[in-house]
Amino acid sequence: MPIENIPEIYLPKSAERPDLFVYDFKMTSDVVKSKVNLSMNMFSFLQVGKKQVHFAGTSVAVNKDQSLLLKKGNWLWTELLETEAIYYCKLLFFSERILKGFLEKHTDNETMVSDDIPYFIIGNDAYIVSYLNSLNTIGNAPAIFMENLLSVKFEELMLYLIQKYGRKFERYLQSLIVDGSSPFKKIVESKIHSNLRLEEIAFLCNMSLSTFKRHFISEYKVSPGKWLQDKRLQKAKETLEEGVLKPSEIYSDFGYNNLSNFSTAFKNKFGFSPSKTSS
Repeated sequence: MPIENIPEIYLPKSAERPDLFVYDFKMTSDVVKSKVNLSMNMFSFLQVGKKQVHFAGTSVAVNKDQSLLLKKGNWLWTELLETEAIYYCKLLFFSERILKGFLEKHTDNETMVSDDIPYFIIGNDAYIVSYLNSLNTIGNAPAIFMENLLSVKFEELMLYLIQKYGRKFERYLQSLIVDGSSPFKKIVESKIHSNLRLEEIAFLCNMSLSTFKRHFISEYKVSPGKWLQDKRLQKAKETLEEGVLKPSEIYSDFGYNNLSNFSTAFKNKFGFSPSKTSS
């Protein structure tokens, strides 16, 4: 699967990347786990549909009642239609330069950031709805005024979110300008119980698959495929022992395409079929 460089693919080829940029993203079919290299921090104001994103050590899913502020970096995006025939979200990209300017102007800029949090969930309240309508209105303004108008609208949005979410949101903004990356083991071990393929986990680690495998063997002294399979099967066994779910209901959650392959791997590891597991 090719990597999408965003927002570059939305900009004219000859254009320089601006400090602020708004883009209306629409589609008419589901997209599952597309690889995205996000080069700017971004608001994703979901209007219609559902969205799930994976980033390094975590993942999050939202519906049209929520929006996301996403940190720049490598993401896997899943965007799904619902009852409507179109998926729609408004994207607002902003540079670190303009974020630093805002923080210097409106905060003490001394907030200690200990957690590297890649996303922030925003409720689509009445203000957000009104704000998005105002973005639609200024989209018709002459180009010469757009930069100044967007700068004012960006500051307005940030001030509102600080007022609504307080220090939690301020700490998140500070984390966006702190250098650093998630440790390799933190990323890998957060994906033990996901259904992501090795190639997708490698992408989240910002590595090619071959580099990822070499690094993994150096860290864990075993191949990533064998290690992940053992961890996932152990978790599957624990899940079945609870007696609530059946093998046919969980196999895909642990990276298997069909029940037969899951049953074979399970029996090879534990000596009995998953259907024999009981609490």
